[in-house]
Amino acid sequence: MPEQKTIERARKDAREGKAPSTQAGEFVREEMDHIREGKHGARSPRQAIAIGLSKARRAGVKLKPPAKGKASPETRSKAQRDYAKGQSATKSKPSAKRSRSVEAALKRESHSAASHSSLSRHSKQAAQARRRRGA
Repeated sequence: MPEQKTIERARKDAREGKAPSTQAGEFVREEMDHIREGKHGARSPRQAIAIGLSKARRAGVKLKPPAKGKASPETRSKAQRDYAKGQSATKSKPSAKRSRSVEAALKRESHSAASHSSLSRHSKQAAQARRRRGA
């Protein structure tokens, strides 16, 4: 569950007319903070970002799922599910057993995914991939 201050910051960004990706950035930042403070870990910076985007979509940020061909079918379907969950008026309570097991799995992961060096490496690789695709 995202912290209240993160949701407030994202809502403020929305009121100011900022892009959904900027609003979602607040959730990604929160995720990096959680990893750095030892709440849990992540396998890679990409996984940490994915967790943040998922939380953003579920919190109601109008961040569209990736287009066909941009991400794997599994990622797209998960993003579509998260988006639908966040946009629906009724909020169902998450499974306590699943939450515990996911948390336990993330606790076993490394905390280096949110280090400055690994984030820098990831952003450089992502930029390089964008240049190769010609986007």
